[in-house]
Amino acid sequence: MPYVSESPSPAASSPAVRHRAALREFQRSHYPALQRSYQRHRYFHDALIRLVRRLVLPGASVLDVGCGNGAMLAATAPQRGVGLDLNPAAIEEARRRFPALTFHAAAVEDAAPLNLGTFDYIILCGVLQQLYDLHDALDVLRSLSHNRTRLILCTYSRLWQPLIRCAEIIRWKHAVPEETWLPGDEVINILMQNTFEAVRQIPALLAPGYVPLLSHFVNRWLAPWPGIRHLCWCTITVARLASHPAGAVSTDSISIVTPVRNEAGNVQSLLQRLPVMAARQEVILVEGHSTDDTWAVVQRAVADYGGPLLLKALQQPGRGKADAVRTGFAAATGDILLILDGDLSVPPEELPRFVELLRTGLCEFANGSRLVYPMEKEAMRFLNMVANKGFGMLFTFLLGQRLRDTLCGTKALRRSDYLRLAANRAYFGDFDPFGDFDLLFGAARLNLKISDVPVHYQRRTYGRTNISRFRHGLLLARMCVFAARKIKFL
Repeated sequence: MPYVSESPSPAASSPAVRHRAALREFQRSHYPALQRSYQRHRYFHDALIRLVRRLVLPGASVLDVGCGNGAMLAATAPQRGVGLDLNPAAIEEARRRFPALTFHAAAVEDAAPLNLGTFDYIILCGVLQQLYDLHDALDVLRSLSHNRTRLILCTYSRLWQPLIRCAEIIRWKHAVPEETWLPGDEVINILMQNTFEAVRQIPALLAPGYVPLLSHFVNRWLAPWPGIRHLCWCTITVARLASHPAGAVSTDSISIVTPVRNEAGNVQSLLQRLPVMAARQEVILVEGHSTDDTWAVVQRAVADYGGPLLLKALQQPGRGKADAVRTGFAAATGDILLILDGDLSVPPEELPRFVELLRTGLCEFANGSRLVYPMEKEAMRFLNMVANKGFGMLFTFLLGQRLRDTLCGTKALRRSDYLRLAANRAYFGDFDPFGDFDLLFGAARLNLKISDVPVHYQRRTYGRTNISRFRHGLLLARMCVFAARKIKFL
């Protein structure tokens, strides 16, 4: 709903204040009729609430701008929930329905005196197009955000504007004052001008009205597909604060987790080649069920090491690389977590660029990509190359962010983000043998900014791969199908 200050200054006579005052008066005088229109289109509004709820982790702090009767805010199950709306009648109803939440009859432009603090999520559903000045509102939203805040913006498609106007003429929908219609690319442009950046955009609601069985099928299974999604009524944009020149993340401590199953011949070279990237840098070597003498080599290397790094040697309790990585991450204490495969197919010397991307805030999940630079002969077999490219295209579609290589073992993220990811792991299930899909799906669930980082890929100089192309490939394909229902086909 539109919103304005409950009591704007009488001396204020700027166009923006007059605009908000007019909207407030419209909402006050037409509130019963607007509520009847809302009920008539209940399927549309309830569907939007379900979609937004999927983007918010329960137990977060949430601000809903244009909260109306508070239904969307309550649906997100916030630990701290605050709603803003222009209409005192709507705020009164929201307070009555949801007494555990906080509601204010105020405009976001006038939110500073309320001392609201910052929020993990800020929702603006159907609000942007009713603002007088988007830049002024986004300036205020920036002050209500911390560096992990996600904006969730819902805008309506200009394509359907004529049909909406017709619905208003025949009184199927209640008419509203003139609005600004914002296509998705214009939303991205305005966010960029105000130091925000879009993480992903989600088309929503191809069928806005309720037709038994048909509406649910169309909106869940047809709306997300290329060539069709541009016909949807809404676009949900998830955005974050852009990077700060001064740096966004501490790099005083770094943890590098390296699975070393059957990698006895690579351990010494690994420790010699690792660059020093932080004042406190630990390397966690995780061995599991090797058939060679890797564990003995690791123990000797840790005992004899006299360099600047802090070494830890662990044996994983389970099997598979995913279990090894989780074992290492559980023991890690660094602000930034990195994974480097023990086969050294990705040069350790290329790790600093992963750390720098996280330090500057240019991304929040750095994903190695082996499919950019030319690779050494025999580094990747042809069928593996085909599968990697196929999974890359599939993930780009599923996550709404560009990914070229999903199975590169070199990845980096904040430890704080990993802890949130691990706490929500049950959302996707737990059957990824390598951990790459698990981390990427988890990052998407948290709406993290993911960036591919080109790396050079070299053939093994010791040992053989632990990957079964067909058995593991089919398992990963099953995981993609399962995750698609949780991410794309909502």
